[in-house]
Amino acid sequence: MPNLVVKDLHASVDGTPILKGINLEVKEGEVNTIMGPNGSGKSTLAYILMGHPKYTIDKGQILIDGEDIAGLPADERAKRGLFLSFQYPQEISGVTVSNFLRTALSSVKNEKISVMDFKKLMDEKLDMLKMDHAFGRRYLNEGFSGGEKKKAEILQLAVIQPKIAILDETDSGTDVDALKIISNGINVVAKSQKMGILLITHYDRILQYIKTDHVHVLVDGKIVKSGGPELAKQVESEGYAPLRQ
Repeated sequence: MPNLVVKDLHASVDGTPILKGINLEVKEGEVNTIMGPNGSGKSTLAYILMGHPKYTIDKGQILIDGEDIAGLPADERAKRGLFLSFQYPQEISGVTVSNFLRTALSSVKNEKISVMDFKKLMDEKLDMLKMDHAFGRRYLNEGFSGGEKKKAEILQLAVIQPKIAILDETDSGTDVDALKIISNGINVVAKSQKMGILLITHYDRILQYIKTDHVHVLVDGKIVKSGGPELAKQVESEGYAPLRQ
């Protein structure tokens, strides 16, 4: 059974319909990619899945392991295995990456993680991602480049180990070198932890480095076409116009 199932999801913001009947499945160990033009509802889908209070679910279900979580707040969704990375991660001055991740992990697991146990876990994940251990001592996103902010989120993904990771435009604001490093981190985490990935992007650039199993094209709040990796190449060469019809 898929870890994440979205059934006939309709959602709005301030009375304006945004999503108009989304059906989607994300299975453990699979990468699903959502592509679409600006304003199609991609980020809205990510926020609604995670429980952003700004958005209203008008109809439909969001199931994690068979449980409908549509009425749950974001923290409860996280405890059930959902994770969302942001397009524009916020800086938190005075809070180190390590302390932030220990607090986040304790909250998701609903248990206090000892400093020693967490250090062992953190070191293991930093090594797995081939990241400098000094990274954990830096203040969260303060003075980080765009690529470093995204690497911090991949580290968070590795430490928290969700069932389903929603990655919202992880490739935005990164150069080619950073993109390769970030993509490798996603591949390592997805393979080693067998999590489901829902990757949201404008372009197929990141798919040169991440092997996707399914591609879904979102236009005007609806998935208008689904297919394999070849669909991403079609979109890159032809654009979204043929799929709007």
